Amino acid sequence: MSSTVTMDVDHDGIAVLTIDVKDKPMNVITADFDQDLGQCLESVISDEKIIGAVITSAKNDFMAGADLKSMLPALRGLSDKSDVVEKVIASNQTMRKMETCGKPFVAAINGTALGGGLELTLACHYRIAVDRPDAVLGLPEVMVGLLPGGGGTQRLPRLIGVQAALELMTQGKHLKPLQAKGLGIVNELASKEELINKAKAWIKDKGDAVQPWDKKGFKVPGGLDANKVGTIQTFSVVNALVAKNTNHNYPAPISIVSCVYEGCQIPIDSGLRIEAKYFVELLTGQVAGNMIRSLFINKQSADKLRARPEGVEKSKVTTLGMLGAGMMGSGIALVSARAGMNVVLLDSTDEQAAKGKEYTEKFLEKRVARKKMSSDDAAAMLDRIKVTTDYNDLESCELIIEAVFEDREIKAGVTQATEAVIAESAIFASNTSTLPISGLAEASKRPKSFIGLHFFSPVERMPLVEVILGKETSDEALARALDYVQQIKKTPIVVNDSRGFFTSRVFSMACNEANTMLTEGVSPALIENAARHAGYPVGPLAVQDETSIELGYKIHLQTMEDMGDAYKPASGWEVSAKLVELERLGKKYGKGFYDYPEGAKKRLWPGLADLFPVSDQQPDVEEVKSRLMTIQALDAYRCLEEHVLMSPDDGDIGSILGWGFPPWSGGVFSYIDTVGIEKFVERCDDYSQRLGERFTVPDSLREKANNKESFYSD
Repeated sequence: MSSTVTMDVDHDGIAVLTIDVKDKPMNVITADFDQDLGQCLESVISDEKIIGAVITSAKNDFMAGADLKSMLPALRGLSDKSDVVEKVIASNQTMRKMETCGKPFVAAINGTALGGGLELTLACHYRIAVDRPDAVLGLPEVMVGLLPGGGGTQRLPRLIGVQAALELMTQGKHLKPLQAKGLGIVNELASKEELINKAKAWIKDKGDAVQPWDKKGFKVPGGLDANKVGTIQTFSVVNALVAKNTNHNYPAPISIVSCVYEGCQIPIDSGLRIEAKYFVELLTGQVAGNMIRSLFINKQSADKLRARPEGVEKSKVTTLGMLGAGMMGSGIALVSARAGMNVVLLDSTDEQAAKGKEYTEKFLEKRVARKKMSSDDAAAMLDRIKVTTDYNDLESCELIIEAVFEDREIKAGVTQATEAVIAESAIFASNTSTLPISGLAEASKRPKSFIGLHFFSPVERMPLVEVILGKETSDEALARALDYVQQIKKTPIVVNDSRGFFTSRVFSMACNEANTMLTEGVSPALIENAARHAGYPVGPLAVQDETSIELGYKIHLQTMEDMGDAYKPASGWEVSAKLVELERLGKKYGKGFYDYPEGAKKRLWPGLADLFPVSDQQPDVEEVKSRLMTIQALDAYRCLEEHVLMSPDDGDIGSILGWGFPPWSGGVFSYIDTVGIEKFVERCDDYSQRLGERFTVPDSLREKANNKESFYSD
């Protein structure tokens, strides 16, 4: 009996195949599903009374992609690549058999269909989708270093044309059902109630059981002739865009383009074999392995709150108290209200508090204008935010988050004022980015309920929250903080208390390295371009402008004061000191490492060359890239050794989602494995000798290198 697909045949002779993969919140493709679908298909084909079939889902959504966690080890366990290719080709034969069996199949898409789920619908002869605002369709495999391996690179271009298909696949774009219909991916929209009836009606009325690409004389929409100017121009533009967007760090988009170019000029069965070969090449490569492990498997585990203590009852925040209505506080208020919470947004003046609420109002205006949200839903969300200057309004809040100025005395004042009115059971969290939580908790009369919740800017877009444990933070405080992070649909990592914690501390290492390079005479443009070519979203000079040079300098002064004689200034500290002296404080002030002329693009400040003259001898771009990534990976290891980090998994997730460490690497620890731990240690030794003791290798890392160990076994 099938465990993932049920089959019901009504008196009308139409089989309804309902997907329901047990013990999974969303349907995914597993080995069992492949087998069960194949058995149902055989039943449909062999039963003369069955005139066609509808494929739908018993869950809220249709289907996501493959269950990579269980399927990848099985594929990688095969003896060689050719065996893996044949396995992939064999698994795709079910869909090919479905579209050539002579009986019509309709995909009744009741919700989200992604990856292999959408590929299954493309193998059906007709597609009807429920027009749900929360549903999306797409082929996002490129986001984990793969290409659509279930026929997507061959069927989608044949359905909607090469250019549109390449844009979707190389960027991993998601589409709303209406957009998918506009492109021709979906044939028809329906309500949830009429979905199955409409699917059956098409089988009865039309029932065309031959795919367009299996009909004589078929041509790809828009054409695909390698000798024609239009085709040459299309692929020239696409290749240029792929190179620009990936800097050749990601092989998947390039492979997608090759699959479409090579496979769509020949019969589809041959094209599917080409796709399988490219898919396996990516699957067995380092980049896909890194990205799947960190951005799929380990991220999923973090999202499911693997670090949540056992024995603490699940909690839900209904009313959040937000202290501080600046950029961070406003963003936290926004995402909390979006998650359905009531938010009490407090600041020192009515004007500042109101300005914080305006942040959400402007965000919602854009959503409504783009038709991503109804005006009624936007109004309801905005009404959930109450602005105030009165601490008594915090009385009913289950969770308080403080995001006031990075000053220990100011934070102590708001902590004490808040604790005077909130319930004994409430949790108090600080959004500090650098100040140790245990020190801030000294101002609290309930340090067991005090925890750190470090958000990233802009809060509504950044997916990570760093949860910081103070020395006395209780399991209950941790569990409830993690429940809140899950409630607002962010990914948490849990770290132990330390100055700068994990993310701020290690993020700053690349900024310091860039500043040190300036003092060495390295060209600012070389530094910035090398970082972007390595895969960072922005260069380390630009990111200092965006996060505020002034803030970084104040953190330096605070650290110096706190540590006294034990403080060792960072190698590039004088750079920020000089810029602060010149009142070049960052982007929000209109000047920093860059100039920000009104109405024009930012540009590197020419005066940098006067402060830090550029040397005639410039380092190789690969060395600049390596220095930035190596110093961060090395300090991440120190965080692990010092028990700031609890696992390499958290380090990898935090580095990618927190500050944009190049995703192709899989994160800071995967990067060390990618380089090879022995080679990494040799590189650090070389840099330590030439550039300074900040590259000194800890003894424990050198021991791992001598033992030829790695952080991950796969």
